[in-house]
Amino acid sequence: MKILYLFIALLMSSISFGQTKNKATIILDKVAKEYKSYKGVAIDFSLKMDNAQSDVHETSKGKAWAKNKMYKINLMGVETYFDGTTKWSYMKDAEEVNVTSPDPNDKNSFNPTQLFTEYQNGYRVEYKKEMFENNRALQFIDLLPIQEKVKTSEFNRIKLKIDKDKNQIYQIIRYGKDGNDYTITINKLEKNNSLQDSMFKYDKTKYPDVEIIDLRD
Repeated sequence: MKILYLFIALLMSSISFGQTKNKATIILDKVAKEYKSYKGVAIDFSLKMDNAQSDVHETSKGKAWAKNKMYKINLMGVETYFDGTTKWSYMKDAEEVNVTSPDPNDKNSFNPTQLFTEYQNGYRVEYKKEMFENNRALQFIDLLPIQEKVKTSEFNRIKLKIDKDKNQIYQIIRYGKDGNDYTITINKLEKNNSLQDSMFKYDKTKYPDVEIIDLRD
């Protein structure tokens, strides 16, 4: 799931890398400026997991909404809500909701803002090439662990494909050291200025028979 949270983080972050500006960072700054002009976004996406060694190839479709530091994600039978402080994970099949308060300093908390800050501080960005794919002019950018992060990083590389005309992320591919490669493809991304804050909170009145498990301290 980290690759999905990385994408949400890209929507929330200023993407201001603390390094010398090169072509890749200039492109990402344009992407950030585009996203920051939106008050909210609605996204249709696909998430694909490939493991060549195990011959596993799985694809799921999902939806996400983001506004400021809040988000909602529907994926693989789980509805995730985050209002900036509290996260609710509603598992429909289990009829259960887990409630947590992500620690922004915990690298395993999946807090999107913290997650991308980690990438900003520990990885370098490189412009690779431009090419047409699926009738889009795409700019390819790599996120690579710096030398100090090579041993501890969970991935070897993250590839970003940027839609040049829209200044939007089209695809993210995370190449994991464990052999699992994750690809997010953005099938549709629209700005939505009418998102209400209430949609990022789990409403227990709508699901009276669901068990709520509060994991907060």
